[in-house]
Amino acid sequence: MTTVLDVQRFKDESRRFTMLTAYDFLSAQILDQAGIPILLVGDSLGMVMLGYPTTLPVTMDEMIHHAKAVSRGARQALLVGDMPFMSYHSSTEQAIESAGRFVKEGGMHAVKLEGGGRIAELTQRLTGMGIPVMGHLGLTPQFVHQMGGFKVQGKTEAQAARILADARELEAAGAFSLVLEGVPTAVASRVTKSLRIPTIGIGAGPQTDGQVLVFHDFVGLTTGKAPKFVKRYANLADEISRAAQRFSDDVRNGTFPGPEHEYTANGSTPHAESKRDEVKYGAG
Repeated sequence: MTTVLDVQRFKDESRRFTMLTAYDFLSAQILDQAGIPILLVGDSLGMVMLGYPTTLPVTMDEMIHHAKAVSRGARQALLVGDMPFMSYHSSTEQAIESAGRFVKEGGMHAVKLEGGGRIAELTQRLTGMGIPVMGHLGLTPQFVHQMGGFKVQGKTEAQAARILADARELEAAGAFSLVLEGVPTAVASRVTKSLRIPTIGIGAGPQTDGQVLVFHDFVGLTTGKAPKFVKRYANLADEISRAAQRFSDDVRNGTFPGPEHEYTANGSTPHAESKRDEVKYGAG
């Protein structure tokens, strides 16, 4: 099983690594068996699973629901729960309670917090209690309104210096890794070289220690124009659409279900070679 110590070793040995988001049992199982070392139950589930316009409406209960499913599907990956908006903002006590829920109820091994500043203090408190923390700087979606939209961060020298200072502060506070999102390549490279802990980029160029993508972007389940930083490794949206059309065609023309899909009175199928006579699950 991958641990936070393994993630540090990846950087120490100059081994680039991957992280993908996962939101349900089956995708977590598939990605885990494929050898993805870190799975993030991201608050991006609000947009790709629940249909919210941003990540802001996502609740802790929704995150825990999906975290439980992911933890049931993955056996080897390090599992990280994304602390949703307003789950760690009111007080340190609230942050501790929320992080604790991810570990105790959700089966997560670590949590992720967005931002710098006071997040460093929370990071120190949580790591002191045995809850590993992944930081997140640059384009932080929970600050979308303050940033005036999903815009690249660190474009000015002052912004870049702030990101670097926050990164160093998070490292000093005990964060085991740091996501850098939506920043120029030069800034991400500078931060990565300045830190002992590994960085994980998304829209941050090729010089971070690891890379992360959202599952639905990665497999082409999202439609329309993809963000510049996304590479679609499959196009499942089109595949699913074509499969649905073929299913409809087969039902209309009477070719599905065929004899191989039927049951006889004694519970077996008409074809002796098919032994799939048990119903695993239905439409319910």
